[in-house]
Amino acid sequence: MKKIIICLLWIFVLSGCSLIREIPRDDQNNTPAPPPIENTEPSEPVETPEDEDTSLFHEYKNEAQDYLDKMTLEEKIGQMFLVRCPEEEQLDSFMSLKPGGFILFGRDFEGKTKTEVIDNIKSYQEKSNLPMIIGVDEEGGTVVRVSSNPLLADERFKSPQELYEIGGFDEIKKDAAKKSALLADLGINLNLGPVADVSTDATDFINKRAYGKSPEETGLYVKTVVGIMKKNNISATLKHFPGYGNNSDTHTGSAYDKRPYSTFEERDFIPFEEGIRAGAESILVSHNVVETIDPALPASLSNKVIDILRNEMEFTGIIMTDDLSMGAVSELTLENSTEATAVLAGNDMLIVTDYEKSYNSLLEAATNGEISVERINESVLRILEWKFYKGIM
Repeated sequence: MKKIIICLLWIFVLSGCSLIREIPRDDQNNTPAPPPIENTEPSEPVETPEDEDTSLFHEYKNEAQDYLDKMTLEEKIGQMFLVRCPEEEQLDSFMSLKPGGFILFGRDFEGKTKTEVIDNIKSYQEKSNLPMIIGVDEEGGTVVRVSSNPLLADERFKSPQELYEIGGFDEIKKDAAKKSALLADLGINLNLGPVADVSTDATDFINKRAYGKSPEETGLYVKTVVGIMKKNNISATLKHFPGYGNNSDTHTGSAYDKRPYSTFEERDFIPFEEGIRAGAESILVSHNVVETIDPALPASLSNKVIDILRNEMEFTGIIMTDDLSMGAVSELTLENSTEATAVLAGNDMLIVTDYEKSYNSLLEAATNGEISVERINESVLRILEWKFYKGIM
């Protein structure tokens, strides 16, 4: 009997050994290591949630939609214009058409004190039943609308190339902060800058206004300036998409860009992509005819150019034309009016000087069905979202 019991015990021990797994231990502290993770597929596919809205102004879509639903067609049309600030005698007639915003030029600051400028801008806002975008071209260097007045600034803001020569990126950062703070104090909420054009040739028309370095360095410059502007609640406008290159001045006539598309992909687009990632709220499209993209129309009137911004670069902010009174556009013969062509191309806002003429032209196009109400609503909703985003609504 004793032998039988001993045999059974040995059988139990031997069979049990095969069931015992060695416990791995951590070499550092001799503690058991976690069990290996099994790479198994779920028995049923996991349902992917719908993509979240990541558009720049998405948080304000509902408020903007509520406001849009109460607007008349006439009010919507007005919002699509960024208008050159009129002379005093035209102000009331311009304001009656409820423009989306004003752009102020040198004459609007000349000889005025800071208090006078602030009061003027406040009066524009008070006359408008919907808060306005108040913009200015204060690039530095050759384009200085505000700081050309010594009553408003100690000195004219320097160009980006001058700033870099003086103190590198530190000087650029200080300048962007100082400039943005001044504009905000005056009541300006949009600076039409920074210039995102890549130009390393001093003979280029755009070179003095550009950063003047490689695409990557220009991209870093744009990203940095946009970030500082946003901290000071000043909206940025990247310009002049798709990149000015070595083209001539479009203020006086047409410019034809014959460069291959690969040049834009490898050079010109880079600073715009950096600016978009940095959260730039708007992009201004040039009047250059970029033959490799659309040989028939200036970039500002081309849906092929604007499709690149919307679909390839996934830009969800405001797209605006350069001034439609410039020679490169005003001399064109088009199937539709210039204003209708610009909106059909995909622009949200049109920069104009002769506001009453442009307003009536676009209203007629919307009234007769040349432009659908849905197309108008698309842009106006985005403009309203921008204004809520700015905190001015």
